[in-house]
Amino acid sequence: MDNDTYGHVNNVHYYSFFDTAVTNWLVGEGGLDLAQGPIIGLCVDSQCTFSAPLSFPGVVRTGLRVGRVGRSSVRYEIVLYAADSDVPAASGHFVHVYVDRTSRRPADIPAHLRTALDTLVAN
Repeated sequence: MDNDTYGHVNNVHYYSFFDTAVTNWLVGEGGLDLAQGPIIGLCVDSQCTFSAPLSFPGVVRTGLRVGRVGRSSVRYEIVLYAADSDVPAASGHFVHVYVDRTSRRPADIPAHLRTALDTLVAN
């Protein structure tokens, strides 16, 4: 994302980076079918702590882990870094509640996704 008038990526875009990191993992490793799968994840809680600016055209690295897996919910914990730094630029979380695509009622996390999520559970 382009820099804002202060010379860095606007804070609202950090949430987009969080979402992209989680969604990329869910599709690639978790086998989630975003277009036609029986469940979808809805964000019900999010938080971000900003520690350092990110700037375009810099590359953003992400770290991802799972803080908690419930029956129908997952707390993802994310950290963002500028590519040339080991100091976090931002850290935070968001919580997905998985729901039936049609009814929008909470749904159990499928076994294949739960198994994949277990690989990211924080120790």
